[in-house]
Amino acid sequence: MKEYISLAQVREDIEKGAITCVELTKNYIQKIKSSNLNAFLEVFEISAVEQAQVIDEKIKKGTAGRLAGMVIGLKDNICFKGHKVSSSSKILEGFESIYNATVVEKLLQEDAIIIGRLNCDEMAMGSSNENSAYGPVLNPIQNDKVPGGSSGGSAAAVKAKLCLAALGSDTGGSIRQPASFCGVVGYKPSYGRVSRYGLLAYASSFDQIGPLTNNIEDAALITEVISGSDDYDSTCSTKPIGSYSSALKTKETPKHKIAYIKDCLDMEGLDKEVKARTLEIIEKLKAEGHEVEGVNFPYLDYLVPNYYVLTTAEASSNLARYDGVHYGYRSDKAEDVETTYVHSRSEGFGEEVQRRIMMGTFVLSAGYYDAYYTKGLKVRNIIKQKTEAIFNDYDFILLPTTPTPAFGIGENIDDPITMYLQDIFTVHANLSGIPAVSLPLGEHSNGLPFGVQLMAGSFQDAKLFAFSDRLMRLD
Repeated sequence: MKEYISLAQVREDIEKGAITCVELTKNYIQKIKSSNLNAFLEVFEISAVEQAQVIDEKIKKGTAGRLAGMVIGLKDNICFKGHKVSSSSKILEGFESIYNATVVEKLLQEDAIIIGRLNCDEMAMGSSNENSAYGPVLNPIQNDKVPGGSSGGSAAAVKAKLCLAALGSDTGGSIRQPASFCGVVGYKPSYGRVSRYGLLAYASSFDQIGPLTNNIEDAALITEVISGSDDYDSTCSTKPIGSYSSALKTKETPKHKIAYIKDCLDMEGLDKEVKARTLEIIEKLKAEGHEVEGVNFPYLDYLVPNYYVLTTAEASSNLARYDGVHYGYRSDKAEDVETTYVHSRSEGFGEEVQRRIMMGTFVLSAGYYDAYYTKGLKVRNIIKQKTEAIFNDYDFILLPTTPTPAFGIGENIDDPITMYLQDIFTVHANLSGIPAVSLPLGEHSNGLPFGVQLMAGSFQDAKLFAFSDRLMRLD
């Protein structure tokens, strides 16, 4: 069976009778079983095939939803009723979800086929997918490289054609960074655009669910489907969604004002080829008549520290529920309340998760709350205001997604600071709550891809999709 890279291709062959959803699903299942990437933790073989059978019947009757033929994987921190979910952590080993995440409900309503759960950094904490309790995911382009994190399984699976698309979660770049490393499209919606109900929380004021795909059309359609208000998530916006997929079809070609952050392109550690490709795209945009200008962003050095102060604080609170008492892993050494907590959490959580819980507990402690957490909130507000000021004058901000292409497995695992700085270009969007996308527009001389990132103003998702489509066609 041929390899599909878009839902349009799948639908065309289904309509011609060349394939069925059942045949397509079984083909993906076989590919997953023969893969060595460790991208999938579990294949939902029975439920996926049953789902495909139902959708084939709907297609015959002409009642199928917009995602009929879309075989999609879920990052292992998104709940799917009757299926396991663990956030790739021993602390939730064997746990089965009793309800669907809102995004899952919306996918099923439009007849997507959910094929399995995808490996990730434990509790979505990491930039390499080496923190999973179930082993690292391999980059499908060069297996000795990392796929990025934390949604590394999602990006690797899409690139390797183990599924047509995948959902990931993005707290500080966890969709966009692996998308860059694997050469796929990764989209983080505006904060509040997509419900977080059913997402195992890392940092609740940062987390956002989004798609990883082979093209911008599928990313727009999936985002359109999963967006919207939700009674189960009070942070979810009631603003109208609009048609993201229709925005791509407009024949209008408006000229835009685009900013690039000069500090990013001048920073030490930015790969020369990543910089050169970004500058090349800037020149091509200028040649097309767009106004592209460099702007100063004086808070670049504060982005990553501010992000880690606030997210670890939220993680310390969110992860307190995993205590060996309510559900999940309980240590065999548990004898009373204290030993249950201490041993269950020490054995159930990996090193990186423990590190972030301890950091978060420290910044929330009585003696340091004002010095770190309260100040962190103020700094975040300054960053947001400065970002909004840029969008008062410009339509988009363009910058690299990552400083370098994918690094080697084990290369940075013992250096937390270097690992944290992988997020230097991506945390900006999460701190500001704005939409951002990584587009696979770069290829390094070492054979690895890298992404170029676009950001737009809050809830300007349709506008961002439309311009991303044009940027993908720039060459």
